[in-house]
Amino acid sequence: MSEKIDFSHVRFLIVDSNKLMCQLVKDILMMLGCHQVNTVRDSEKAIAALRSGGYDVMITEWNLKPRSGLELLDWLRTDGTSPDRMMPVIMLTANSEMEYVMESRDKGVTEFLAKPFTADGMYRRLVSVIARPRDFVSVPGYFGPDRRRQQLPFEGVDRRQTKPE
Repeated sequence: MSEKIDFSHVRFLIVDSNKLMCQLVKDILMMLGCHQVNTVRDSEKAIAALRSGGYDVMITEWNLKPRSGLELLDWLRTDGTSPDRMMPVIMLTANSEMEYVMESRDKGVTEFLAKPFTADGMYRRLVSVIARPRDFVSVPGYFGPDRRRQQLPFEGVDRRQTKPE
């Protein structure tokens, strides 16, 4: 990646029930120049932390209690009390089968990173969510980053409708 990001002002929330994984992710972020990293070990503490505000990016595990990371993501994107529905979210999990990736995408995850991961893999996801944020889409049944990553030429009738401003 050619982008050079100044992570010193980006505020991260790491959500993982595994204390060692929290520390590993935090160490990688600190190595990249992050100064503001908070870790929590369950989804309810994550919601409390998010409600207190002050985060730019959340990195979460899928397997959490009492709500899963997917349910936490769904809360962030759809609940009326969510403090920032457009916050970038990286799903960092060992559940790397296609069904998990697709379900995360369909709930509004910004990036997906499978465990085990490398520092370079983490850096690439961070660059993606910070330097190249995707537009958000709000349609019945979905709110989140645009799921289309490629801009392919389209031939045919455009059936999408936009609301007048």
